[in-house]
Amino acid sequence: MRENLSTWNDTIVALATAPGLGAIAVIRLSGDKAIEITASVFSKKSILTQPSHTVHFGRLLNGVDVIDEVVVSIYRAPKSYTGEEVVEISCHGAPIIQDAILQLMVHAGARMAKPGEFTQRAFLNGKLDLTQAEAVADLIASNTEAARKTALHNLKGGFSTDLQLMREKLIKFSALIELELDFSQEDVAFANKKELEILVQQLQLKSQALLDSFKLGNVIKNGVQVAIVGKPNAGKSTLLNALLNENRALVSEIAGTTRDTVEEYLNIQGVLFKLIDTAGIRSATQDSIEQMGIDKSKEKILDADIVIALFDVNDEGLDQITVWQSEVSADKLVLVGNKKDLLKDKTILTNTSLQEVVFISAKEKENIKALENLLFQKAVGEGINKEGTIVTNARHVTSLKKLSLALNDIETGLQHNVTGDLLALDIRQALHYLGTITGQITNEDQLDFIFSKFCIGK
Repeated sequence: MRENLSTWNDTIVALATAPGLGAIAVIRLSGDKAIEITASVFSKKSILTQPSHTVHFGRLLNGVDVIDEVVVSIYRAPKSYTGEEVVEISCHGAPIIQDAILQLMVHAGARMAKPGEFTQRAFLNGKLDLTQAEAVADLIASNTEAARKTALHNLKGGFSTDLQLMREKLIKFSALIELELDFSQEDVAFANKKELEILVQQLQLKSQALLDSFKLGNVIKNGVQVAIVGKPNAGKSTLLNALLNENRALVSEIAGTTRDTVEEYLNIQGVLFKLIDTAGIRSATQDSIEQMGIDKSKEKILDADIVIALFDVNDEGLDQITVWQSEVSADKLVLVGNKKDLLKDKTILTNTSLQEVVFISAKEKENIKALENLLFQKAVGEGINKEGTIVTNARHVTSLKKLSLALNDIETGLQHNVTGDLLALDIRQALHYLGTITGQITNEDQLDFIFSKFCIGK
């Protein structure tokens, strides 16, 4: 359990802003002696008696030498990020000044913080649960608007609230069943089994909805890998340039110009798409280098979340559509007919049997927006509900799957009228898996692993 985990009585220090040159840098201390250590090297000793959430201007001194003029912010326990005494020193952003202050604080009695140690202390002191702590790391690492909003939702406790409601309802029934066991000689019933069955079914639906959201969550957090494939000179590199709105890939009339993959990122409606321009695929080539490129293209098709199968509507005919449909699964295939601007027979564009094909002119950037919308819909579906809970963490998925199995056991037990002690055991198991998500049940090794992925200073 979280309350049994060890805490620290030392004071840690780290750079809280990005390393390197900047106008301002922030150095953070946390621990029982954070204010005392800072006061020992600060020109204004009065900070020892100052109230929480106050700001003080002065100099940091190494003996008689002035290191920098700084602003010191004081946050007293428990009204701080970590729940401990916290000091944040705003100094000038030269790396030499940052290093000098860090060394000064270590010499005065602090130690350098480990990755994620500030947030780990916040968790152990009850300021955050584990899902919120993990959301801090997700928020820092977010590179799209969708990722930011999802992480912020979880940081504010959106995911935790969903889980807590589930946990409270299960605890209520668990208590009633445990009470029945205490009065087993009296033949009394405190728990309504029918209500418990309905609750378990509701919880099962909720846990399944959270599990189903992981596909979207993974897209938001990690992006979507899109392979652009087709025959030589189908216009793959031109399409990549059109999507990026810049000349990133080399374009030539000579077939087989692209020998290796070219990878670039595109943000579509807040979701990051990794576009991969592959070598043109053809059945036979005498060029060993080109063949290596073709082999790599086929690998990218297997690895991709979405495959844009590009074909020249003027040269290849519609047979190519059937080929791609047989080689790529429908759930990740996007058929794109290129060079519509050169098409003489325009009737193909209105052919109802080809409604799944997006006809474009990559060169003229015609219908590119429609293609972007299709890619987004393929990856995300109807859209992203910014207010709903979206699971983005693989650890949570593992626990939710185990929770679902435990709920199945409860439901089966109710259907077969198992004894109260067995039913109570199944409920405790479900509560255990809920607790592992929020960190109400955890261990130090698990915490060390989770927080080791954080950046230093957070």
